[in-house]
Amino acid sequence: MPHIALYEPEIPPNTGNIARLCAATGTALHVVGVTGFRMDDRTLKRAGLDYWDHVELHRHIALDELHKALPRSRFVYLTTKAERPYTDWDFAESDCLVFGPETRGLPEKILKDNAENCLTIPMSNPVVRSLNLATAVGIVLFEALRQLRRQ
Repeated sequence: MPHIALYEPEIPPNTGNIARLCAATGTALHVVGVTGFRMDDRTLKRAGLDYWDHVELHRHIALDELHKALPRSRFVYLTTKAERPYTDWDFAESDCLVFGPETRGLPEKILKDNAENCLTIPMSNPVVRSLNLATAVGIVLFEALRQLRRQ
């Protein structure tokens, strides 16, 4: 199964909704860096409902710790700043899909250092800067699962 990594998430209900998505799909969730909330936050728990026992949750201090924890994974970075759409990527079982914080996205250095693995979700309305984090995770995760089940 692919992995989902949230780098410095800021909004508890988004992380809770993503945790519920991970529980439903059997996908491991990795939370990396400093969050904008406590992991025992009431709104985080409420968004995840009673599914928290079914979430394979991992915490990492920094991205390098995440990389060490998943030595066989390819890291795929989702950003509005990439040109390559997520639908052009051939997903593999061990891919780790990395999403940045809601208000600022992944740091430029990470994107620059990993340009060949940066993907975007195309949007037809240029006025809309980005999608909700939980929505974006769902879109890309289900494309990965669709591809993997087809193989």
